[in-house]
Amino acid sequence: MTAWSEGRLRSRARRTARIGLLICVGSGIGARGLAAQEAHDSLPWPPVATFSVLGYDPATGEVGAAVQSRVFSVGNGVLWAKADVGVVATQAIVDVSYGPKGLELLEQGLPPADVVKRLLDQDPDPRPDDWTKAGRQFSVMDARGHVATHTGPAASEWAGHRIGRYVSAQGNILAGPEVVDSMVSAFEHTEGHLSFRLLAALEAGQAAGGDRRGMQSAAMIIVKKNGGVWLNNDVVLRLQVDDADRPITELRRLVEKAAARRERIRGR
Repeated sequence: MTAWSEGRLRSRARRTARIGLLICVGSGIGARGLAAQEAHDSLPWPPVATFSVLGYDPATGEVGAAVQSRVFSVGNGVLWAKADVGVVATQAIVDVSYGPKGLELLEQGLPPADVVKRLLDQDPDPRPDDWTKAGRQFSVMDARGHVATHTGPAASEWAGHRIGRYVSAQGNILAGPEVVDSMVSAFEHTEGHLSFRLLAALEAGQAAGGDRRGMQSAAMIIVKKNGGVWLNNDVVLRLQVDDADRPITELRRLVEKAAARRERIRGR
């Protein structure tokens, strides 16, 4: 290739880069967002970019969680719960093992804050270059509603969490902090069964901007010792919407159907 050809190619590349940057700035993404998107595209798996909520109802003793994301089947790996133990949500640059390990540590008697520290300390960070533990985000709640949450500095922006009374909301690749703020407020100000309070939190988070990429799936789990239907069933509710244009709307339909079933059983 001649020097003239190389110079022409470099000039074309510079023009393309400038055009790409202008498009990003004009759409509100900016250079920082472009860099973040490039980093996202280089990851070995799609990060579990999502918003989730953990909650406890002291009146019933139920503990549970709900989640929504622009990934397929977000409930597969994010939500973990065990009656009389607690609930864990693990997301972002996710290590799914945080879920069962977190429950195991809770069952050993560790408080949630110690569980968070232990999980991070024992994470060997096997892929620091492309799946770093600095990007982990997870929340741990025990069976009495005590909660601790961690958002790693490398979680995709906007990332963060808020903790309220018997509730924690956390997320990444969100529209902004108003998402988790709205979720906590909705949970605290909604009455009724825990499923409706968790659902209200998801709906409020979505109304505040939610996952910047959109919606695709949602899930919910609630547990209580012998709180489910049939014999020796600790699962009060386990619902998954794996692929839908409006997954939270579909989740509401399922929550309402479950509530109607509870009322029929209670009336027998």
